[in-house]
Amino acid sequence: MDITELILSDHHEQRRMFAMLDDVDPSDTGTLSSLWTRLAAMLEVHAQAEELFFYPELLKFDDEEDETKDAIGDHNDIRDGILEAGKHEVGSDGWWDGVNKAREANDEHMGEEEHEGLADFRRRADLETRHRIAVTFAAYEAANVTGVPIVDKDPDEYVDENS
Repeated sequence: MDITELILSDHHEQRRMFAMLDDVDPSDTGTLSSLWTRLAAMLEVHAQAEELFFYPELLKFDDEEDETKDAIGDHNDIRDGILEAGKHEVGSDGWWDGVNKAREANDEHMGEEEHEGLADFRRRADLETRHRIAVTFAAYEAANVTGVPIVDKDPDEYVDENS
């Protein structure tokens, strides 16, 4: 097991779940609600797992502070979209605005992370480290499959506390 592959797999599933929302009849709010509940939990648990297990390891490399701050900021933007959707009736324009805000922030985050942080980590971290983080990350996601509290983090404070 490799943390970079695990994160890429999660990213694929997130893209798939957003696409599923697009395929549901807009009047089928029960299905939209079920899919969004699962996706919102997945997004936040994934972000928390990255913040707990992956980014502290990434920060061990001297030149990763700015990238990590950007990633934490992206997570906050995703969280803001999730919270915005939660203020509105499922299927309403306001709900879709929140869902799309989360989607756009997530798309940007995944692209940057896949081309920068994950690629850097694959080149610089040994397989044992990548495996160790993956096992902990997977266990955390499995233990929190129904979600975790949504809490924004200050990117500067996060880096200071985890460097």
